[in-house]
Formats: sequence, C-alpha cells, structure tokens
Amino acid sequence: MHDDRRIVEQRLDRVLHQRLHPAQHTHTRPLTAAVWHTPGEPVDIDHALAATYQPADIGTPWGPAWGTAWFRFTADIPETWQGHTIEARINLGSADERPGFQCEGLAYTPDGQPLKGLNPLNTHLELPDTPGTRIFYVEAAANPDILGTRGFQPTDLGTKPTTTGAPLYHLKQADLSIRDPQITALYHDAHVLDQLMRELPATAPRRHDILRALERMLDTLDLHDIPGTATAARAQLTDALTAPAHPSAHRISAVGHAHIDSAWLWPIRETIRKIARTIANATTLMRDHPDFHFAMSQAQQLEWIKTHHPQLYERVQHHATTGQFVPTGGMWVESDTNMPGGEALARQLITGKRFFLDEFGIETRDVWLPDSFGYSAALPQLIHQSGSRWFLTQKISWNQTNRFPHHTFHWEGIDGTRVFTHFPPADTYNAQITGAELAHAQHNFTEHGHTRHSLLAYGHGDGGGGPTREMLERAYRTHDLEGSPQVTLHTPEEFFTAAENDHPHPAVWSGELYLEAHRGTYTSQTRTKQGNRRSEHLLREAELWATTATINTGATYPHQQLDRLWKQVLLNQFHDILPGSSIAWVHREAETTYARIATELEDIITRATTALTGEGNTPITFNATPHTRHDIPAHGATTTNPPAPTTPQRHPDGTTTLDNGLIRATLDTRGLLTSVIDHQADREALAGPANLLQIHPDHPNHWDAWDIDGFYRHTVHDLTDTDTIDLTDDAVHIHRSFGDSTLTQTLRLHEATKRIDITTDIDWHESEKLLKAAFPLDVHADRSAAETQFGHIMRPTHSNTSWDAARFEICAHRFLHVAEPGYGHALLNDSTYGHDVTRHTRDNGGTTTTVRLSLLRAPRFPDPDTDHGHHTLNYALLIGADIPDAVREGYRINIAPRTTRGTHPVTPLVTLDNPNTIIETVKLADDHSGDLIVRLYESRGAQARTHLSTSFTATSLTRTDLLERPTHEPEAPGTQQHLRPFEIRTLRITRA
Repeated sequence: MHDDRRIVEQRLDRVLHQRLHPAQHTHTRPLTAAVWHTPGEPVDIDHALAATYQPADIGTPWGPAWGTAWFRFTADIPETWQGHTIEARINLGSADERPGFQCEGLAYTPDGQPLKGLNPLNTHLELPDTPGTRIFYVEAAANPDILGTRGFQPTDLGTKPTTTGAPLYHLKQADLSIRDPQITALYHDAHVLDQLMRELPATAPRRHDILRALERMLDTLDLHDIPGTATAARAQLTDALTAPAHPSAHRISAVGHAHIDSAWLWPIRETIRKIARTIANATTLMRDHPDFHFAMSQAQQLEWIKTHHPQLYERVQHHATTGQFVPTGGMWVESDTNMPGGEALARQLITGKRFFLDEFGIETRDVWLPDSFGYSAALPQLIHQSGSRWFLTQKISWNQTNRFPHHTFHWEGIDGTRVFTHFPPADTYNAQITGAELAHAQHNFTEHGHTRHSLLAYGHGDGGGGPTREMLERAYRTHDLEGSPQVTLHTPEEFFTAAENDHPHPAVWSGELYLEAHRGTYTSQTRTKQGNRRSEHLLREAELWATTATINTGATYPHQQLDRLWKQVLLNQFHDILPGSSIAWVHREAETTYARIATELEDIITRATTALTGEGNTPITFNATPHTRHDIPAHGATTTNPPAPTTPQRHPDGTTTLDNGLIRATLDTRGLLTSVIDHQADREALAGPANLLQIHPDHPNHWDAWDIDGFYRHTVHDLTDTDTIDLTDDAVHIHRSFGDSTLTQTLRLHEATKRIDITTDIDWHESEKLLKAAFPLDVHADRSAAETQFGHIMRPTHSNTSWDAARFEICAHRFLHVAEPGYGHALLNDSTYGHDVTRHTRDNGGTTTTVRLSLLRAPRFPDPDTDHGHHTLNYALLIGADIPDAVREGYRINIAPRTTRGTHPVTPLVTLDNPNTIIETVKLADDHSGDLIVRLYESRGAQARTHLSTSFTATSLTRTDLLERPTHEPEAPGTQQHLRPFEIRTLRITRA
C-alpha cells in the first residue's frame, strides 16, 4: 500500500505540472512585439506612447540594471475565438518564480489606461473576445535580482546606475491563447486536494479517500485529449471536494494584501512602480471576484499613487466605497518602532490615520506591521490614543531562540495600556493559501481550546504583486473542506471583531515585543540614523519656535511646509531604511534628503527666532529642551553666560585629569578613563578602564546588515594604542590609528555638571567589524533603564533565562541608565541606538556593570560600503545620575542652545511645575484653527500632578486623542493635570 500511494502521488505530480497546468491555454499563437529602450530614468506613459519602437522577437535583450524598456504588443484575434476567454501571456525574462525581485511590468491600453501588472507568477492579460487587432503596451522594469541565488554576497547592483550596462533580461514569452475554464477548474480541484492529502497523517482515512479520488481522476483523464475528458475527470473529484469540514475545524480569515517594502533592494522610485502594478492587479481581481478584499497599509504608498497614477487612484477610491479595497494599518509607512522618537512614532499614526480619513472617510482601527524588527513597549498606548484598538505582526516568529507563547493575546505597554494583538500562526505574511500553509497555521496555533480563529495574510509581497486568481481558487475550495481549516475571505476588521468576541479574555504579554534577530539594525548605516535623530529634534525646534512666533508676533505658521517635512522623515523611518538594511542607493538618497530637511528646518527656526528677538545686537540664547538650562527657561530664550569648560591638567606620570569640583576624571597614558571620582558621593564611578573602544569580528550567519549574532563576543580587540594625546585649554584630544581607519576623540568636562562629553571623529574603513565603546561602571545593577518613546523600559542585566540571554543587544534612545538602590550612572548619546549591558564579578566578590554603545558596523550586504567614511559621534557619561537626570541630559546632548542677536528675551508659551512631566511637543493645531497643541508625558514611571501655565490668555483646555479630537469636556486653563505612570497627554488650548 505504501509503494502504491507513492506511485500515485508521483503520477499525479507529473500530470498536474507537466500536462494539466500548460493545457489550460489552447490555440496559442504569437504576438507581434516592438520595443523602445528608455534612456535614463523611467518616463510616463505619454512619453512612451510617442516613442519610436523597433521590432522585437522572443530572445530580444533589454534592460540594463535599473533600466526600463517599453514593449508594444499587437494581437490579432480571429473570429472563431469570439465567446472564449482570451489571454495574452507575457514573460519579460524572469529566471525563476519570485515575483517582485526581478523584472516586472505594467500593461497599458493605447490611450494610456493602466491594465494590470505582470510578474513571473502573473503573466496573463485578459483581452476582449471581439475579433480584430488589439494593441497594448508594457512598461518593463529591469530590476536586478540582488538577493537571488548568490545569497548575502556583496554586490554593486545596489547603487544608482551611472552607465547603461549590459542587458539583464531577454523577452521570454509573448503569445495569445484561449483559456479553457474546465481544464483550469480541474487543475485547481486536483491541486487543492493533492496539497491537502499530503498534509494529512499517513494513517488518516481522509487521506486515502482523496488519494483514490485522484487516482480515479487520473484514470479518467485522457492525456491525449485533455479538453475532451476534463469534465468527466473533474466529476471523479466531486465527492472529495464537497465533503464538509468538521464543525471543530480551525477557522482562517484570509486577508488579501501585498507587503510592499517602501524601499529595500530597490529605490523609492521603483517602489512607486511596484505599488502601481500591485494595485492594478488587485483592482482587476475585484472586477471578477466581488467577494475579494484587498487590504493596503502605508498611507504614503497611496499618496504616491494619487500623485503619480491618478487613474489607478480613481479605481482605489471606487473600490474603497464598495468595501473591496480596504485601507488598513493607520500609519504613514510600516515603520520601524524601536528607533523613531516618541513624537515621530505618534506622527506615523496621526499622519497615516488622517490620510485615510480625509481620502476615504475611513477610521482605521488596526495597526498592521507584519515585518518590522521588534516592537516598542510604548506602542500600545500610542495605538490606543490614535483611536485604534488592534495590532498585527508576524515577525516575532523569526525569533532565533525562544518561541513566542501566544498567537492571540493582549499586549500591555509601559503605561499599562493593552491592545488586542494577533500573530498569524502560518508564520508568513506572504502566504499563497497552500495546503502546507493552512496545515501549519492549524498545527502551530497556540490558543486551541480558547479560540479557533486565526488570520492568514496572503499575496505576493516584499517586492509586491499581491494576491492572484490562483490563490482565490484555493480559498474557494478550502472554505468548507474536510481535513482542512475553513478559509473565508475577510477584511482585517472582520477578523479582529470575530477574534475579539471569540476570545474575550486572552493572555497578557507585558513589555516590548523583542525580536531575537536583526539586532544589528540598531547600528547599521549610522548616517541614516543620525539624519533621523537630527531631523526629529529640528522638527521639535521648528514647531516650537514657529508656534511661539505666531502667537507672540503674528508670524505665519508654516503648516504645509512642516507637514511635508514630517512626511519625508516618516518615510525614512520605514523598516528597511532607518534600520539600515537597504541598498546603497536608498541610503545615499536618505542622506541627501536629511541634508535638505535640515536646511529647510534651520531656515524656519532662524526666521522664527529672529522675529521673536527683534532687531538688536544683544546675544539671546534659545533653549528648546523641556528643562531649564543655565538660567534659560525651558522653551524660552534669554541672555546668559554658558558654562565654561574645565582645563585639563597633565601630571608627571603622564596621566591627565579634568576636575570641576563635582567630579574628577583621570585618563591614563593610553587615553582611557581609569577613574572618575564623584566628590559629592565620595565614591569611584568606574570598575575598569572606560571609553575603551573595542573591535569585534562581525560575521552573522545570515542577513548581514540586519543581524549581530551572539558569537561575535568570542573575539575582541581593544584599541589602546595611541598616536598622540594633545591638551588644549578646554579639552583632551586622543588620536588613534587601527586597520584602515583613524579617529580622534575629544573629551570635555564643563563646570557645574557631572557629565563627561566625548566626541569621536572617525574615518571608518573596516569591513565586517563592529566597533563598541565600553564603560565598566562600579554599580551592582540587576536591570537597565533604556529610554524609549515617552518613557523608558527596564530590562534584566543578567541572563537567567533563555529570554534574557537572547536580549544581548538592546535599543535605547537618548540614554541608558544603570543603578543600584540610591546611586547610578547614565550613558547618553546623540545618534546611537545599539547597546549591550553585562555584569562582571569583582575580585573581592560582588558584581559590576558594563554598558557598551555600538558605534559602527561594516556589513557587506546589501551595501558593501556600509558606514565607510567620516562620522562624528557624540556621547557622554553622566555620573551619580537618577532617571530624571538622564532624561534631562538626554535632551540636552541632542538639542544644543542656539544664539541669535536681538533685543527681546522670549517667555515660554507653556510651563509645567513638575520636572518629571515633560512637554514633548508645542505646535499649532492641524485644523488651522489657531489653537495650541501641547503633548506631554510622565517620564519617571510614577503618578504625577502638574499645573500647566500659559504666557497668553487662554479660554479653555481640552484633552484630545493624538489626532487632536476631544476625548474629555473642556476645562478651565490652569487645571491640575494628574498623569498615570508614562501617560501621554495631548492638550488643545484655545486662545482668547
């Protein structure tokens, strides 16, 4: 019996793929082809229609890397074909069946109307059956296969092309044929049953029933007359296909989508074309399948289509009114959530949700992030305050060490807010509704006994493409099929509503959703990360000073300009741009964008501060941080004398000290910090040489730019050799050379502070190396506090469990704090996100705590020149600090005072009387009403009360959600605000 089964399965496999699949198309005849090779960057359809075309044949070469060719195809439809389904089939030259990672196309009518996309698994284009000549055009994109069969190998294909290069592709297929509906139906019937059969246990009676039905089908089918015997062969499968699912079968909501990376192994300009192809495909399917829904996240992508493909956007709007096209996710892009600042992550939700409301009148209620690289514990509160209630991701199934224990659960953030969360148990966000996927989803699901409902996100993704008609055929056949989960085509909201009702009391997961992979994304492409951090703080300043100038002087508030600049920053927070995991083209473009953003924001700030101070010659210093700074009020400006730096002293033994009366720092002859005495606490801060630069080999097993694998720690080289150590009146300068790189570190200590500032100017030319800066600290800390959006997260410093051990590289924003009860230190930074914290045994017992910053990496894929060149990195050691100190100094190291000349000091528009409540944002309302919007949060992790005062006459104060919509009744100005730990609060203040 075993051999018999195997023989039938082998027979079936051959018939399905070698006979039935190609037999769907009959009466094949060639298309007439012509080609125009586009010079330079892509052009629009109007230019293509006016171009001069040359004859083309099967095998015609086209497309240097990133090039475009336009093909014109002519089809002659005979009268005898009328009444049949007629399809052109175009294969532009794909080497394998991976849509979105090689050549792709978008078909157009001769009058410029987009038809549908073409890719290796979606080659057909249905044509009218009216006899005569039909002409259509295909915009063919020669996207290089950067990943391909070469794996994670360095490639120069990821740079913006400067030469034409050799053609990558050859036209492979261009024909016209009739598609036989009975053969197509037989193929899908047999294919679905075959896939189901192979997933059932070998001893299951249902498996043998299917096997015999398929065997009868094969015996009935005449391979020399497939059209003539297809109907009879199909009848042999009727009983097997109509056997209903068991009442306890797992239920799967299949949600059509296409996870399109807004940039990754292709530039943004190519993403725009990928989106157009995908939307064309999805809306074409909607015409023939009225029960098909397509969910699309990332408002940015829809805005691109609105701008670049208005005809496609009209289709989107039409199908949105019918409910088939479903805006989802509620974010501007599917962003990284570890590294964006608090206000930026809020703006992802604000800007995305507002777009969907304005364009479609739809309030999205889920956050859809299937592929981001771990999820900040600040996100649940932001989701809730944006007006959403559900969260979806799949990426945690990539964990290298620990299997996440839930698929449906409540996720609790740092403030206690919970959101209903789902991880699709199929462990893919590019599902194709195969038998293997459905069986894995059912067997893998962890909530059996509590709920029977999970979601399957199907459609070709990453590089786009979306759902296909083949996927829908499999969905229809598995809707109620014995042995299979029950598949229903749903929207995200239909799934979440049903799942929430089905499982009202799910388990709770508290804290971040840490991804045990892709830890290198906290460090790769430092310039991109610096551009993001700098842009976030410049936007804060620009909104603050422009708002202050508008209210105090009547200046015009630059609503549209700020909105445009915010959108550019939000786009670059996409989860393959900010994490540093895209091709060189993407990151060089991001760096150019950040430079332009900085120029515009500096201009806004200069105009606002000049208007505020008026004409005059008195130096007036502005403080955009939320704390008083050197006698300058928070969010205000005045005349002041900045603190002076301490002059370093060199001693006969070659050591150097910096002493400002609060701390004394000693550097040895190697330029390392060997002692930092806290005079007030009368204790040593260090447990060993600090500011020690360390080089590790960095050879992850996979995913070069993404991953840091734990074995990197097995080998380390300390950078202790110096070229020179120079002293100036205000700093110590340490020069080092190593490998192919050089660096200069400048250490400063100012008066009236316990902060040692370190600037590292480095010309980095290493390959596959990781550079860290180590600070062994003399505290016994069992946990660290890392700043995250609107608060901080506590993580163990030990490795008691596999979960603790897997968290060997962590993300922090402006500070990372470690302490024993009553005493601690903070490491501050202006652009570094990656850190690690470890404990070490003292010689005399007890432990110390070492904090390290990850400064630079040098992975070779997908950008072989990652981080090469010059960098300036600023970080600081803050001695004897508690968390409020770390919060304050974290802002200060990122937002420098700025001085202009004028006459008038500037009184802050708003002030708080509790230093632990932080004003994050001061801006004018998005509705152009002139109301003031203040967003604040509690930063210590404890309940707090504060009064908000204004320097202008206010008539009312109203609590709102993130989108500035009222959530409470208006209050009188000056009412005390009572905040929960880490609560974010948005206030709308109406002026008299």
